[in-house]
Amino acid sequence: RRIVVLGSPSVGKSSLTVQYVEDQFIDLYYPTIENTFTKIIKYHNQEYKAEIIDTAGQDEHSILNKKHSIGIHGYMLVYSITSRASLEICQVIRDKILNHTQTDWVPIVLIGNKSDLHLQREVTFEETQKIAKEWNCANIEASAKHNTNIAKAFELMLGEIEK
Repeated sequence: RRIVVLGSPSVGKSSLTVQYVEDQFIDLYYPTIENTFTKIIKYHNQEYKAEIIDTAGQDEHSILNKKHSIGIHGYMLVYSITSRASLEICQVIRDKILNHTQTDWVPIVLIGNKSDLHLQREVTFEETQKIAKEWNCANIEASAKHNTNIAKAFELMLGEIEK
């Protein structure tokens, strides 16, 4: 399964991916160009070889790379719960994905990262539940720093792909 991790710069896409694949949290921030990781994921007693593409941060003006819409089985759209703008970027990215794939639905998990920073919260889980219902996708909050719901987010991704 090919999974691409997309979102604004600095929302923790790489931290989330590295935490899942390598079981470590990287505290220093280096902007990612693009990395690909592989991991065997066990889901419903079946093993899946996942190719996880950790992308550079997207903004509303960057054009979604075609390779991020061809041959991809699922999309993890990551925002920071401390940044409303990062959630808005996820909405733009989703629209671009649907436009590129020329479909009205693709497997998506909407992930609110940095749940450990709840005192700086700008986006409520209730808001994103409403968006997830509208998009017919899974929704979860996670903390790459504390390894909270990271594995669960990837399991949700496989569930969306298998729909």
